[in-house]
Amino acid sequence: MPAGARDFRAPGPDTAVYVISVAAELTGLHPQTLRTYERLGLVTPGRTGGGGRRYSHRDIERLREIAELSSAGIGLEGVRRILDLQNRATALAQRNEELVAELEATREALRQALATLRRDVTAGAVTNKLPVLRQPAPGASMVVWRRNGR
Repeated sequence: MPAGARDFRAPGPDTAVYVISVAAELTGLHPQTLRTYERLGLVTPGRTGGGGRRYSHRDIERLREIAELSSAGIGLEGVRRILDLQNRATALAQRNEELVAELEATREALRQALATLRRDVTAGAVTNKLPVLRQPAPGASMVVWRRNGR
């Protein structure tokens, strides 16, 4: 980049950049409606040092979704429940992806351990130290560790 040139990048979806009048225009809602939605906890815009509201692109999309649900005849409490359920479903889907990745990593580690064990058995040098692959002694206990403290 040449000296003195500025790097103009589009703000991220969570960067609070729109003042309330612009947010109102972008969503087709009255500024007072935006204030009401904030008071009800449906949207939480960022704040400037002086207390002015700043809306992000994600806030604008959420406001449009609220307006669409409201225009379909859903009350604000229903809108709140729908948005909450959507957030919970998204969080559960993300957690499910994490668990699937953890399961696959565990399966791969077990595959590698089994391959090593088979190699050692074939070579006649059994060095199995995996408790899940040995028969436990009667009355023995076992500790199972999970990654990431989950």
